[in-house]
Amino acid sequence: MAIQDRQEWDDVLDFWFPEGRSLSVEAQEHRAHWHWRMQGGADDEIRARFSELTETAAQGDLDHWAQDPHGRLALIIVLDQFSRSVWRDDPRAYAQDPHAVSLVTEGLLSGHYASLETPWFQIVYGLPLGHCEGPDHLQRLDQLINLRQDIAAAAPTHLQPIYSSLVTQARDVRRVIAAFGRHPHRNEILNRKSTTVEEAYIAEGQFPHNKAFQQGSNAGL
Repeated sequence: MAIQDRQEWDDVLDFWFPEGRSLSVEAQEHRAHWHWRMQGGADDEIRARFSELTETAAQGDLDHWAQDPHGRLALIIVLDQFSRSVWRDDPRAYAQDPHAVSLVTEGLLSGHYASLETPWFQIVYGLPLGHCEGPDHLQRLDQLINLRQDIAAAAPTHLQPIYSSLVTQARDVRRVIAAFGRHPHRNEILNRKSTTVEEAYIAEGQFPHNKAFQQGSNAGL
């Protein structure tokens, strides 16, 4: 992209999507990008490069990005992903979830989501549907599963196993929310008392977001 054509959110997109927009990305390389994105490998660089930007977004001062489909995607990344790195193990990591999920919902209705060019853009766009706790969480997870099924069906053949596994991951998250009504692994950080059943689940440590990528055939968020 020519310098004069760059938008203020392009640094976020270039950083979070090193594969760019080419659907010919090699599957193993693409899986490695997912692992880096979703398993904390980017934490140090996010804190070094984007802490101030994340604070600005959390204050609502980047909401104008949402006027553009790619700007909206970048803002979702900052609120939903960068917040978890900048404020890891702190309640602020999750404080932006309601804002992020509202951006997702609005963009699904406005056509912004449909205009995104790659399956990885669309997957990241939908993450807040599963992350944000609330009374409508199960309905949002049903929506997320449907979106991911469509993404997997439309993905290039050589990438379909990765995106099919993300459907499974969303279903795993739904089972957790159906059982507990929330993400129990956050309880300690958010100073919430765990039930006996939640304590047993936490002790097992088999959280959907951690199980992803533990085996070479899997991918997840």
